[in-house]
Amino acid sequence: TTECPHCHAQLHVCKACNFFDSASHFQCRESVQENVSDKERSNFCEYFSYNKKFVGENFAGTKSDVDKAHDAKAAFNALFGD
Repeated sequence: TTECPHCHAQLHVCKACNFFDSASHFQCRESVQENVSDKERSNFCEYFSYNKKFVGENFAGTKSDVDKAHDAKAAFNALFGD
């Protein structure tokens, strides 16, 4: 049930796991017995190991909305001044 303190995204999800692999059976490199249909929703998995590359990013691997808003404001201020 752990959530990101900034965007409140669920963190114990398949896409945030070191074993997530879209090319593997059930999209997992571990020998899981059941498929988790929604890889972006919190679930219980005994193999779960948090992949730190998702810190500060959403599950698509792009900047979070907070980071995008910050970058847009910085670009606006650079163009028109503070």
